Amino acid sequence: MQVLTIWLNKLVKPGACVFALLATFSIQAQQLTHLTLEQANELARKNYPLIKQKDLVKQTADLNIENLQKGFLPQFSISGQATYQSDVTKIDVPIPGFKIDPPGKDQYKILADVNQVIYDGGYIKKQQEMQQLNAAVEDQKVEVELYRLRERIDQLYLGALYLDAQIKQAALVKADLQTGINKVEAQVQNGVAFRSNLNLLKAEYLKANQRAVELNASRKGMLEALGLFLGQPVDNNVVLEMPPAQATILQTGISRPEMKLYGYQNKLLSQQTKMIKAKNLPRASLFVQGGYGRPALNLLKNQFDFYYIGGLRFNWSLGGLYTKKKENQLVEISKRSVDIQQELFLLNTNTQLKQQQAEIDKYNELIAGDNEIIHLRNEVTTAAKAQLENAVITANDYLQQVNAEDQARQSLITHQLQLLQAQINYQTISGKQ
Repeated sequence: MQVLTIWLNKLVKPGACVFALLATFSIQAQQLTHLTLEQANELARKNYPLIKQKDLVKQTADLNIENLQKGFLPQFSISGQATYQSDVTKIDVPIPGFKIDPPGKDQYKILADVNQVIYDGGYIKKQQEMQQLNAAVEDQKVEVELYRLRERIDQLYLGALYLDAQIKQAALVKADLQTGINKVEAQVQNGVAFRSNLNLLKAEYLKANQRAVELNASRKGMLEALGLFLGQPVDNNVVLEMPPAQATILQTGISRPEMKLYGYQNKLLSQQTKMIKAKNLPRASLFVQGGYGRPALNLLKNQFDFYYIGGLRFNWSLGGLYTKKKENQLVEISKRSVDIQQELFLLNTNTQLKQQQAEIDKYNELIAGDNEIIHLRNEVTTAAKAQLENAVITANDYLQQVNAEDQARQSLITHQLQLLQAQINYQTISGKQ
């Protein structure tokens, strides 16, 4: 190890070493010491790769709207042609003193056209609004996926909290066993207890210690998984704050991102109806054409020349009127489909809320019973400690009471975390965060 250190000092400049140390300290400083569930969800949202999709959706919409805006600018086009025709217009009537040469059968034309829209039935504007609504729909789809991330973060966070409570309970059990060990050791030394009783307590203490090791290892793995979602390491010494429990939960409606998504989808379909109407309206524009060719506008002048034409252009395509009714019917069918999806979502969501409310009521009752059981078990364990000290009961009898109280406390811990999980699930399902 010393040789490796010397080699690194030769390879890296002293200034670089200092910089590396500062960078290391900076990384360590960024490690979390305290964490709340809300902070975990916020960090996970910022670090989740899907969040980048929101910027892409916005950029795409901005570019499309900007391109559509250019539809109000003058539109330029250039065309050209060279032709040869079998016959041309001729004037065969002789006019004394005049000779009119017919145009050549090979003709040439280069044409530049400038067109300025003055009325399009609001079609370009409707297209821009369509792009904005489509972007809102795509953005909200991302929000729906990001919201589902909360469930995974909640599970990891509450799982780590559950292990915290288990670790604390394991420490209490070890303390009770150590108390018993101390008392039985004194009795063994005084010759009033068998060493087998002492070994029994020591074996249970080692078993409780193994359980604590397993719990700590599980907690470490869960925190590492949580750190991957948060985008930064979560140290094993981090303090996880207990989320505030909801005393009462009143259902006041569903505020999930899916509801906004259905709303945006309906607006997008309504915009399609407006688009169908706008595309079947007449259009008017100003135009200027300038060209160079042979012949020009004067067909009797068989020479290359410049020319121009300007005026007002009117266009009304009536072909869309054949399909307008069916297109509107298709939009209405799509709207009904969205309404059915929303209705199904509300049914499933309200069903889940009823189930979670029933879970909350159940765990509240179980916790009340757990507290009574723990109170009684604690009194029994306290009496057993005194009886063990006075050699009235054996170590095995004392161990049974300690384990019974431990099981009661384990049930309380489990039910408390299950209650908290049910309450958080209720908030997540309803969208009331």
